This record gives sequence, C-alpha cells and structure tokens, in this order.
Amino acid sequence: MIVIQHQPGRVQVNVYGEFTLGDFKEFEQMVGYTAQFEGPVDLLFDLREMADFTLDVAWEDIAFARAHPNDFNRIAVLTQSQWVTWSAWLTRLFVRADMRVFSDEGEALAWLDMAEEGAAP
Repeated sequence: MIVIQHQPGRVQVNVYGEFTLGDFKEFEQMVGYTAQFEGPVDLLFDLREMADFTLDVAWEDIAFARAHPNDFNRIAVLTQSQWVTWSAWLTRLFVRADMRVFSDEGEALAWLDMAEEGAAP
C-alpha cells in the first residue's frame, strides 16, 4: 500500500507492506501529472515500512526511470535496507536528478528544503 502526498514542487510517497504494481502505477500517474503541470519535482520516497516488492515493480521502476529522465530535480530515498539502497543507485543511472539515500527523515527533508531555498547542495 502507498500513501502519496503532493505539495507544490514535491511529491512524497510512503510505502507500507508490499509494494505492488498497482501501487507503482498510482505513483506514476501522480508524478506524470505533477511534472506535466509543474515541471520537474522533488521526490521523497519513504521505503522504511516496505516489507517487500514484486518483481514487476522492479522492472517498472527501471522502465519508468528511462521514460522520465528529466521529471525530477532531487530524489530522497528513505530506507534502512542495503538492497533498496542498491536498487536506488541502479535507478540513478537513468534519471538526471540528484539522488541521495537517507536513513533519517529529518536529514532527507532538510536536503530537499535546501533546494527549494536555492542553497547549494
């Protein structure tokens, strides 16, 4: 299950339990809509409560990243999992966004907020 929050210039996604293809499609629709009308956005992807993801989600993630290389400014991934960290770095090959992995939500939000304020990374 996912919960998506949107504010101007930012999309926040929290994943709980199993991350399914249906969840990913919901994420794709929100980001596609937001990027179309607002331009590139910042993304906070909180995967700390994710229990598992299906193989089709992993494939869709790569396909989505390749199709939308310019839709993001910064991507902050919150996780404790080394596997998710590795997966995030793989996605980084296809997007032109600045992507970082965090274990602390406050640090992730502060990093994203720096971009909004026009501060250097």
